[in-house]
Amino acid sequence: SNLKPRKCVCPREHRSLHVDSPPRKPSLTSSYVHGTSSMSLLPLTVGQSLDSIVQRWPDREAVVFLQDGIRKTFVQFQQDVDKAAAGLLALGLKRGDRLGVWGPNMYEWILFQFASAKAGIILVSLNTAYQMKEVEFTLKKVQCKAVVCPTRFKTQNFCEMLRELCPELDRTPVGMIKSSRLPDLRMVIVTDSRQPGMLHVEDVMQAGESQHHKELMMDLQSKLSFDEPINIQFTSGTTGSPKGASLSHHNIVNNAYFMGLRMGFGRRVRVCVPVPMYHCFGSVLGGMCMAVHGITLVFPSSGYNSRANLEAIQSEKCNFIYGTPTMFTDMLSQQDLHKYDLSSIEAGIIAGSPCPPEIVRKLITDMNMKELMIAYGSTENSPVTFLGFPQDNEELKINTVGCIMSHTEAKVVDPTTGEIVPLGASGELMIRGSCVMHGYWDDPQKTREVISQDRWYRTGDTASLNSLGYCRIEGRIKDMIIRGGENIYPAEIEQFLYTHPKVQEVQVVGVKDERLGEQVCACIRLREGQTSSAEEIRAFCKGQISHFKIPHYVIFVDIRN
Repeated sequence: SNLKPRKCVCPREHRSLHVDSPPRKPSLTSSYVHGTSSMSLLPLTVGQSLDSIVQRWPDREAVVFLQDGIRKTFVQFQQDVDKAAAGLLALGLKRGDRLGVWGPNMYEWILFQFASAKAGIILVSLNTAYQMKEVEFTLKKVQCKAVVCPTRFKTQNFCEMLRELCPELDRTPVGMIKSSRLPDLRMVIVTDSRQPGMLHVEDVMQAGESQHHKELMMDLQSKLSFDEPINIQFTSGTTGSPKGASLSHHNIVNNAYFMGLRMGFGRRVRVCVPVPMYHCFGSVLGGMCMAVHGITLVFPSSGYNSRANLEAIQSEKCNFIYGTPTMFTDMLSQQDLHKYDLSSIEAGIIAGSPCPPEIVRKLITDMNMKELMIAYGSTENSPVTFLGFPQDNEELKINTVGCIMSHTEAKVVDPTTGEIVPLGASGELMIRGSCVMHGYWDDPQKTREVISQDRWYRTGDTASLNSLGYCRIEGRIKDMIIRGGENIYPAEIEQFLYTHPKVQEVQVVGVKDERLGEQVCACIRLREGQTSSAEEIRAFCKGQISHFKIPHYVIFVDIRN
């Protein structure tokens, strides 16, 4: 098969350096590919993955948060995780309950990612840009019992929004909220300054007693199944409302495992992680790869800052960098790029949206990123389904998204007939395998629309495969806009703009943008006799929808017979 790995006789710690190698000769005869592998899928939960890596590398650094001056070795991180997990149980959360994390890249994000998983509590990743309507919808949809957040971040005042949604916070005992708008919410856990009516992270860390540690270690670890859902990742909805992709331990542990094998995570790896943890890129390629492969994650800043990234690479000697095309574009355009010592860089991953060829070339020449890999996937696929190889030539890095991941199938079909197209022809890309989500949380109808009875996931993307099995993404069947790595569905913005009293009709489209890939453009037809301006429309959106969904361009269309 096209992805047959070389047999490995090296010591285990070096094994993943070259366990997965590029195809050598053409083997595909139709637009169907299967990632065969001599490496088995891991039968582990998220907690078990972390525990086994702690035994191997107890004193290696697991995470570094430069802005907050936090450094934790694997054994220190594990101790914190176990304390937090026991604390969550002590506060009344149970296996299967949902806990939302709403905040930027901070230590508590990754701490609660693993603490919730260890206790069998399902983590709900909330986008920091969510406004009140969006956070109310998501918390209600998955019946969140607890939310972890800082008081505020940038212009977002999380605690204030939660207080507005739950005025009962001030009137009920801490940890026992009874809210009419969010009937399932019991507690808000703040990560920074103490707030009335809310718990503090320190309370969680201190709450666990010996019986909770026993419950965590003895009872729960033997009962948890790796097929249980453990993470709900919200993705923008074509019909307007976000959908919660439900991912299991098995989904994310194995995605991280096979990604690391291809990327060469058998060496000492220090990754610069500017991507947000609330997307799969951060939580799986970051958090899960740390727990599965023992890599060190370096977080330059809580919010994106390209100068902080360059400083982190220099001071922490990062040899891998993660980023969206926009992030890399920003780093490359820093005037004093040459002043930074970037000699430690060996490799990087670009994902989140299509990458312009000149950026790929510049990363290889200007930032020494010889082993640059392009990844393709979707939240619904845990996330990565295609990934390049470190040693791929420039032409493959520029024109393809690499080869199918191990234990995963892909086919390209005619969108109307569903039949597999001839090799090299374009069609809709479909994915099947252990990476496909369980479904959209509490939404069987939406799940059926994207996952067929025979478990093929419809990506909505147009693609083609070559005879070696490399995939080329050619466009989108869906009309989704990808702005700087954020997925935006026009329908969601259209529905909101229709609530403006002056708007008669609206169409939202993506417009090519050099830095962000695409920008949002709203084409509006006003009601008879009305006048408006781009500023008025944008002001109407501010604070009501996420900042990245606010139209950058507003065009008024006058349709007269």
